Amino acid sequence: MKALARRLALGGAVALIALGAGFPFYWAVVTSLKTGSALFRVDYLPPAPAWGNYAAVFAEQAFGRTLLNSALVAGTTVAGSLALAVFAAYALGCVRFRGRGLLLYTVLGVSMFPQIAVLAGMFELVTALGLYNHWAGLALAYALFTLPFTVWVLSAYMGELPPELEEAALLDGASPAGVVLRVLVPLTAPALVTTGMLAFIAAWNEFLFALTLTLTDEARTVPVAIALISGASAFELPWGRVMAASVIVTVPLIVLVLLFQRRIVAGLTLGAVKG
Repeated sequence: MKALARRLALGGAVALIALGAGFPFYWAVVTSLKTGSALFRVDYLPPAPAWGNYAAVFAEQAFGRTLLNSALVAGTTVAGSLALAVFAAYALGCVRFRGRGLLLYTVLGVSMFPQIAVLAGMFELVTALGLYNHWAGLALAYALFTLPFTVWVLSAYMGELPPELEEAALLDGASPAGVVLRVLVPLTAPALVTTGMLAFIAAWNEFLFALTLTLTDEARTVPVAIALISGASAFELPWGRVMAASVIVTVPLIVLVLLFQRRIVAGLTLGAVKG
């Protein structure tokens, strides 16, 4: 009986957590299917779904282009930050040298700076490189901003790997780059997927840099495009279209998390059990 009670309690707790996590998205979907005065009624299933909200999102602005920009920016951010972080994490996690701990904490400290504190400097850098109002400028800004966190996490994972693996590869004639690419990267694949997903989500949802470093629809990303959806007046926002755009933006993230769910869980639990 006690075991059954514990299972029921655990199941109830999981159900409550799932309900709390999933209800906001469910309500966004419900709201996206409403229009006019129906927005102010509590309907758990809209009697007359307004599917036109989804079509209006693409018809009234270049939302498809902003989706493509977000995918390019987020994908480039993940590729660039992971490519640099892997080698930096190898140096900080596997190589012993004087000042390594100080350098690690410096990297962690850099990641704690708020975006607004570095916004002016980032604007000057992107403008000097001729990347203002271009998705590549956003990708550069996001990669620089996510790189410290990525380096810190990957260095912790690589530091837990047995040093005998690296020594055996070096004895077999592998170069340091070969050790990283052929030995450490496959072993830290769950950690790479986890940090890559976090970097992708951060770049996909980021708003402040995207608002400051872009000017036209050719370079804007979806958070800015959603913010620019407007109605007849400032007091008449088309919440149905806003929610429809939010649902469209959220679905790719849900799909990615479901596809890489096992890798993400393995990356989050890597190193939790030693034996």
